[in-house]
Amino acid sequence: MSDDVRFDWQRAERTGVPEVVFAQNKNATQLLTIVRETISRNSCVLMTRIGTDQAQVLVEQYPDDVRFHEESGTLIAGSCQDSSDEQQSSGVVQRVAIVAAGTSDHALVSEIEQCLGFLGVQSTSYVDVGVAGLWRLTELTPQLNEYPLCIAVAGMEGALFSVLAGLFHGPVIAVPSSVGYGVSQGGQVALNCALASCAPGIAVVNIDNGFGAAALACKMLKIVVTS
Repeated sequence: MSDDVRFDWQRAERTGVPEVVFAQNKNATQLLTIVRETISRNSCVLMTRIGTDQAQVLVEQYPDDVRFHEESGTLIAGSCQDSSDEQQSSGVVQRVAIVAAGTSDHALVSEIEQCLGFLGVQSTSYVDVGVAGLWRLTELTPQLNEYPLCIAVAGMEGALFSVLAGLFHGPVIAVPSSVGYGVSQGGQVALNCALASCAPGIAVVNIDNGFGAAALACKMLKIVVTS
């Protein structure tokens, strides 16, 4: 490709999850190189944390091969195989619930949705069900327990993670968000609360790491399906 871009095309075969491009701080030349090689291989690639200006360059160069989702800051380039038909034919449909404490978390929720979709996992999102109005979460619990696992997104004090894990029968993937006032420290408090939770069954990814949560969910579901 180039001296400063060495894409890992075999990662999906080794790990079950393809390499996904973290676009932040990459220049247009580097991103164009990746897209051009992706198209030439008749493959597809997901980019996360891509800005509007970065995406516009790719859209202008490859208008028929690039799909930019502005709210989530994600972009898909190339030709992707739709896994939904395969799942339907096999009788196995992978589904994940995404639960977010506040409407302010919606951009991060959107990133998780787009990443899950790229990885072939269906999702349903439930937003603004934080513990300040606990009835919103308890009313939702029977519906959530129809899913094998849940991705939870919360900033502020991160109380959602512990409460949800105490109500939900499956594993909870906690995504601390950087939403919150000063003492929340850009998600540090929510992260520490998730790590220190007394409720068992919580896995924690980094602050605002929507892709990390989606990739972990994908791997967990594969364990369930194949076991």
